[in-house]
Amino acid sequence: MTQADLRVGVDIGGTFTDVALAHSSGLATCKVLTNYDQPEQAILDGIAQAAAQARVPLLAIAQVIHGTTLVTNALIERRGAKLAFITTEGFRDVIEMRSENRFEQYDLNLTLPVPLVPRRDRLTLNERLGPAGEVLRPLDPAEVAEMAQRVVEGGYEAVAIGLMHAYANDAHEVQMAEALRAIAPDLPVSMSSVISPQMRELPRFNTVIANAYVQPRVANYLGRLVARLREAGVVAPVFMLHSGGGLISVETAAEQPVRLLESGPAGGAIYAADFARAHGLDKVLSFDMGGTTAKICLIEEGSPKTANTFEVARTYRFKKGSGMTVSTPVVEMVEIGAGGGSIATIDAMGRIQVGPKSAGSEPGPACYQRGGEEPTVTDSNLLLGRLDPENFAGGAIPLSPDLSEKAVATRLTDRTGLGTQDAAFGVTEMVDENMANAARVHTVENGRDIEHFTMIGFGGGAPLHACRLCEKLGIRELLIPPGAGVGSAIGFLKAPFSYEATRGMFQRLAEFDADAVNAMLAELEEEASAFVRAGAAGAETRTQLTAFMRYSGQGWEIPVPLEHKVFAEGDAEMILTAFEDTYRTLFGRTIDGLACEITNWSLVVATVLPEVPTATRHDRGTAAEPIRTRQFFDAAKRGMVEAQEVARETLTPGISVEGPAVIVEQETTTIVTSAYRVTGQGDGSLRLTRKEGAA
Repeated sequence: MTQADLRVGVDIGGTFTDVALAHSSGLATCKVLTNYDQPEQAILDGIAQAAAQARVPLLAIAQVIHGTTLVTNALIERRGAKLAFITTEGFRDVIEMRSENRFEQYDLNLTLPVPLVPRRDRLTLNERLGPAGEVLRPLDPAEVAEMAQRVVEGGYEAVAIGLMHAYANDAHEVQMAEALRAIAPDLPVSMSSVISPQMRELPRFNTVIANAYVQPRVANYLGRLVARLREAGVVAPVFMLHSGGGLISVETAAEQPVRLLESGPAGGAIYAADFARAHGLDKVLSFDMGGTTAKICLIEEGSPKTANTFEVARTYRFKKGSGMTVSTPVVEMVEIGAGGGSIATIDAMGRIQVGPKSAGSEPGPACYQRGGEEPTVTDSNLLLGRLDPENFAGGAIPLSPDLSEKAVATRLTDRTGLGTQDAAFGVTEMVDENMANAARVHTVENGRDIEHFTMIGFGGGAPLHACRLCEKLGIRELLIPPGAGVGSAIGFLKAPFSYEATRGMFQRLAEFDADAVNAMLAELEEEASAFVRAGAAGAETRTQLTAFMRYSGQGWEIPVPLEHKVFAEGDAEMILTAFEDTYRTLFGRTIDGLACEITNWSLVVATVLPEVPTATRHDRGTAAEPIRTRQFFDAAKRGMVEAQEVARETLTPGISVEGPAVIVEQETTTIVTSAYRVTGQGDGSLRLTRKEGAA
């Protein structure tokens, strides 16, 4: 690796900001506490630490890749722009009426998400397009000029334009946007025909509104970040990881910030997929647990599962349908409020509950000695002997068991009558059960049997909990890759430059129009290729095509991968076969006698990544030399066990440790329960396998 190859990945989480710097001797990594007031400060501090560790000047860094939860947090916390939404007359209440589904059927006081745009700020135009893009009611230029003036005089900070069937014909949206830009050139304007040109007005309207709502704040943050990096001596271009798992320019991210909704977690899925390919694993459950949340993702045949919709800002914890559905490419995963900083409470029935509220980095868990008084998962792990108070985060953050004990006693034991250890065990067991249930539901919804999967655990908290999750889920093999504590940041360095272009085009398969499809796909390919060329000119690329299909009469589609080609009229039969194969995989059967139809298309152009070297896998081998013995609470045995403490760097290929054991490194700690053993692998991973006959 030359100096020109120096790249740094930065992931801002709710508690820690993770940094990974790739240099000639490998990786330099670090974790710093997230700065909520100035998130870019944690980035600067982390990059400076990593560069000092690697002994390279900041000026030598050639590329910065960043992922952030800023967009998600802004939507959840309702911290966005004063927004005007311009739509077709008669449709301004679509975002409030939603889909009319009752996600909690028997709750008479159902709480629905409040729209991001109040009704008074939803403005309408007297125009109408048909589903094929035909003009049914032309747009009056005088009305357009009047609307533009009304918006400017209203003091709006951003505008979202979402007209009916604009995915099929963008002329009216463009006309409105040009009028706004003519009299207010600095006013951010988002069009649904650009942000989400797909069928279904509800997710399309939600998506363009979400984009416009966060755009001023994200653009301001990214501009500030780039400027401060340059002031610090990092003059490298900045790229962002988008929710679909690829890289886009910081300029594109500022224009379409809705693509950043799940950018951090997507990096983790890429990181896990890389090791799945190296180990030849076709069925992997990615488990990413940080300080605030836990994320679970299915990885099959070396690729994370993806989707074209995502639900954000749910009003009911983890309840599908209770949030705002946004139509944007994402790595599909289930995310729950279960991290090291998740706060434990006692509910009205006297039961221990954990999350979704988190202590974050400010004030952090009680043991951080930063003013936190609430008991958290980290406090509980400390009291159960799973964390070393003198060696947390490489010793950078000394922990106080006394403050943890005080928090647990004050908020939990006094109300339940449990002892300190039992209360701490209750907290960790509750959070483990929450994560196990989420994993079960996610795999069942995708028609998979979880027991046949291998888990890959990463993030600061996952190695502490992954072994217990495997016990609960019946999983017999677990991998903890090198650098697991900052896995998402490392994943950024492994991501391709990519862009997903989408378009709504409804066709019944019996009336398949190959010429219309080919013309539309050519436009999508040019759109996606232009973005990729801007970031990686001359790089070899691959193209992936997906049609979203359903049986006639069904309400929702399934993604069907197709060969990227120039279609002919006779290809309808090939497309039907692909649909039936995908449908059968998901639901176990097909439905005879029903016609099939296509609603939306997706085309991804991505740079081709180098082949992942095959990892040499080892079973049980020579016993490792422990540093010492210590005790931790083994949940399956319901008590403290004597465990070997082993430094991770000593677990070279073929070296093994029988559980119970504690594997220590700078950014995380791996707990090996009594039912498992751990063996070092050729690529530096830890492979935990269930012992023969273990209960």
